[in-house]
This record gives sequence, C-alpha cells and structure tokens, in this order.
Amino acid sequence: MTDARGFQALSPTSLADVLGRGQVMDIGIRPLWSPVPRVAGPAYTVRCPAGDNLMLHAAIHRAAPGSVIVVEAGDVDYALAGGNVCAVAHRRGIAAFVLDGVIRDLAEVRELGFPVFARGVIPVPGTKAAAVPLNEPVRCGGVTVHTGDIVVADEEGVVVTPAARAGQVFADASAKQAKEEAETLDDWATAHRDKVEKILREQGFTG
Repeated sequence: MTDARGFQALSPTSLADVLGRGQVMDIGIRPLWSPVPRVAGPAYTVRCPAGDNLMLHAAIHRAAPGSVIVVEAGDVDYALAGGNVCAVAHRRGIAAFVLDGVIRDLAEVRELGFPVFARGVIPVPGTKAAAVPLNEPVRCGGVTVHTGDIVVADEEGVVVTPAARAGQVFADASAKQAKEEAETLDDWATAHRDKVEKILREQGFTG
C-alpha cells in the first residue's frame, strides 16, 4: 500500500479532481483555526453515539502516530473533545482530528497547533458511557471512511482516498498536479478561453 506520508505533497484539489465528489467531505467539516497546515495520514475510525465521547477518548491512546482520527458523532450539541484530549493526541503524534461533530477549548487547541477539522465549537462536554467498537466504517461529512483510508485535509477541504485505490490515485493526482504546476498562466489562459468558447459555440451562444 502507498505510504500515506507521500500524500502530504498533494493538495485536496488535485485529489478531488481524480477521486470525484463522493470522496470529498461536505463544507461543514472545516479547520477550526487558521492558517492550518496540510495533514495527511491513515484514518483511524471512531463512532460516538449522541452526547457521548468515550470512544474518541479511548482512541487517542490506541491510534498509531501519524494517524488521522476520524469520528462519526451522533450530534453537534456536546463536545467530543477539549484542550487536554487534543494535547494528549498531539503529544502522541496523532496528525489531526476530523470530526463530524464539535469540540471545545478552541483557544487551547489553536495554541497547541493541533489540526482539528470539525463542524464547530460548543462549551458543553459529552458524557463517557457508550463503549462501541473502534476501526469500523464510519460516515463523516457524507463520506464513508474505513480505517487505513488516506485522509488529506487543509483549508481547501477534506478528501478521503480508499486504501485499495491509494497507489493509482497517488500516481494520477501527482501527474495532474505536476502538469498544472509546470503550466504558465498564459498557457492556461489560452487553453481556458479556447475551451470556454468551444462550449459556447456548441450551445449556440452568439453574444
């Protein structure tokens, strides 16, 4: 399997062009502080029932360094984590949290420099009562994520590459990104105008 660290060089936009809309999380999953660095790593999946955060708190002690912990939460009414949880995750080498839910203690998290992509912030903590299995498929931001899938996230959004397709996606996205980086703005502008004008002609536009 392709090493997830190589994906650090690929932008979410390059990956989205290759993977399509279905592997891109919805716009509600956003970085909670800025400027956030790009993160890339294998997913470690967690499910937390509504109002409960036990399994995320368990996961920070179980996920391997470099992992992106991806959480499906049952609501946005109770915080999944706060400053201390993020600090321990950061100290253990967890790359980031990607949460279909909310956190608290944002000032502490920002000061730590720990990347969190989530739906927002609320000061109310969840309970710790519901033990459910870890590393099962979850839905986060509208995308089904399996443990080991490669998550790339920055200010542009969050993209998930299925582990089984990682090698081909990496090759295709790398080639696309390299081609775009080698193209001058003048070259792009000429090709862009030609493309737009061709479509307009085909649509019968005469203005």
